[in-house]
Amino acid sequence: MTTFKDLFKNIFELNLLNEIEEVGTIKELKAQETLIEPGQAVRFIPILLKGSIKVSRKNSADNEIFLYYLNEGETCSMTFTCCMQRKSSQVLATCEEDVELLIIPIEYMDKWMSQYSTWKAFVMNTVQSKFDELINAVDQIAFQKLDERLLVFLKEKSELLSDKILYISHSQVAKDMNTSRVVVSRLLKKLENDGVISLGRSNITLL
Repeated sequence: MTTFKDLFKNIFELNLLNEIEEVGTIKELKAQETLIEPGQAVRFIPILLKGSIKVSRKNSADNEIFLYYLNEGETCSMTFTCCMQRKSSQVLATCEEDVELLIIPIEYMDKWMSQYSTWKAFVMNTVQSKFDELINAVDQIAFQKLDERLLVFLKEKSELLSDKILYISHSQVAKDMNTSRVVVSRLLKKLENDGVISLGRSNITLL
């Protein structure tokens, strides 16, 4: 079983690894469970040890649009921002599959930023990486046709789960892409006719 120290032994120095292990607690969540909701006060830093998490934006009308995924060894840049500024969450974080998290109390955020250069580098690299992914998401919305965005979405999800068969409904795809199910179903059928995907009962297979 992969441990926190296994994931970060080449990133953090031993003293920091020991501190994180001492103050952190393990939390397990099932697929489709919510980790963070919009408006929630963020009092912890979650580091993903196992599984994957989808981060999306959701408004008061319950419209949702996908932003990026979190993979093993990553954390959410939005969480860092909320912790540093003591703000409530502006995103929704949902487990794509069963996950295991290391939860670190918020008070260690600033302490480690000044005490450990490797922690500061981890924070800054996380913020930059997820900012780049947000820019990519904006570019897709602004400049790509919906069918192109749809194919990118399916490929990213397939890579994330390491599986060419995606057990996801047309309605869920439409929700993540903030469009209608009818439009998604039509575009999926077009992709199937083009030989890019195969549609099954409650699943989509990338060819």
